[in-house]
Amino acid sequence: MSKAERTKQFIIEKTAPIFNMKGYSGTSMSDITEATGLTKGSIYGNFENKDEVAIAAFKFNIKKLQDTFASEIEKQTTFKGKLLVYPRLYSSYYDLKVTKGGCPIINTATEADDTHPILRKKVENTILAWKNKLVYFIEQGILAGEFKAKNINPEKTALTIIAIIEGAIMITKITGNLSNLSDIMLSLNKIIDDLE
Repeated sequence: MSKAERTKQFIIEKTAPIFNMKGYSGTSMSDITEATGLTKGSIYGNFENKDEVAIAAFKFNIKKLQDTFASEIEKQTTFKGKLLVYPRLYSSYYDLKVTKGGCPIINTATEADDTHPILRKKVENTILAWKNKLVYFIEQGILAGEFKAKNINPEKTALTIIAIIEGAIMITKITGNLSNLSDIMLSLNKIIDDLE
């Protein structure tokens, strides 16, 4: 990695938690310079503008989240086991401390839906990739004979799983009650169990 690449990575790592906690609008250039200890000129020497930093920070946060889940999913030998990783890890999401400030998907989606089309598109692509991964697990589970429930619609089931998880995180964040998250994840467990 060149010095310039290392500096860029340093800026991303230091600002990713701030963007995730404060959002795009709430994160100022002063926040960025304070977190990195770099001057405004140094930031703009590595990134064209604040948008570029925010997008890189979002990608960094998402990669951390995806890597955490991927390593657990990889350990599973059944497609049901792979699906059950989601409620298991999300039920203790705040203990995992994957990303400071909570889930970057819902945090960024909530703010960017009407105000930042580029970030909104990044969130949309992340959700669609997640949906496609879940659809694949469900379809493969059906082919392997693991899932036998009648009339399983893989796409609708995948979207339901995502909606339950992101809704649970939002409710937990707003109420500050962590038991809401684990209770809702128990319901998601049941939905996955019922695929058999």
